[in-house]
Amino acid sequence: MTAAPYHDPPPRPALTVLGAGVMGVGITVLALGHGLPVHLVDIDPERLGRAADLVDGELRLAELMGALPDGMPPGSLATSLSLKAVAGATAVVEAVTENAAIKAAVLSEVSGLVRPGTPLITNTSSIPVDELAGALERPEELVGTHFMNPPYLIGTAEVVRGARTGDPAMAAVAALLTALRRRAVVVRDAPGFVTSRILHPMINDAARIVEEGTATAEDVDALMEGCLGHPTGPLRTADLIGIDNLVDSLTVLHERTGDDGCRPTGLLLRLVREGRLGRKSGSGFYDYT
Repeated sequence: MTAAPYHDPPPRPALTVLGAGVMGVGITVLALGHGLPVHLVDIDPERLGRAADLVDGELRLAELMGALPDGMPPGSLATSLSLKAVAGATAVVEAVTENAAIKAAVLSEVSGLVRPGTPLITNTSSIPVDELAGALERPEELVGTHFMNPPYLIGTAEVVRGARTGDPAMAAVAALLTALRRRAVVVRDAPGFVTSRILHPMINDAARIVEEGTATAEDVDALMEGCLGHPTGPLRTADLIGIDNLVDSLTVLHERTGDDGCRPTGLLLRLVREGRLGRKSGSGFYDYT
């Protein structure tokens, strides 16, 4: 009997993550914990300098919580201040601030640096994918993939197919999410897609109830948890998302849908002005110090 020829297993995807903020770090932890090498890029030296320690701490936390595959050695982490780091990537995840102009500018530059056929993934919570695709040299390579925070604890990702997204890009993103052991739910492109279009106006309403003095943040969350089964309550969720990110997303939704329920309430705007951005700043609706 002739032995079957040995073939090396296919190489793990080489992922470049753009942005070392909360979501960029979380996506990096998810990928490293599933054995993928990651190149994390940010133009802010101070933020990038903190990123390695943050990633290491969250990797340990993810392991303690049983959120990563048993026995899988973590992928290697490299960091860079230059977008040129995308050149050899198998896939690129953009996780910069939720601002359409900034995202479009970053994606435009990256599109000119990667090899043709490299999927570009925008981790946006609200900006329509096709709106960003117009900035790319090859708009068919852009897919929206909305990871929830923290990505290593939430097993489903919202995948958004833009009007110009091609089949090869969709197949590549499906393969990446399979490697990350994430369930992909594909939805049509629209402002806020599904999750943010439902969740963010609800959080806005919860903040408005507190602002009007009907109930405290603690009582709103207790009722939503105890009566309606919300796992953390909308205002604790707001603190986890980041109040500034939430305001940015609501602003996008308000501008693109005209729904006045998406206009950020005064309490959310005041928290941002005061620097009370949620867990990442130490306080928001709740105190984390």
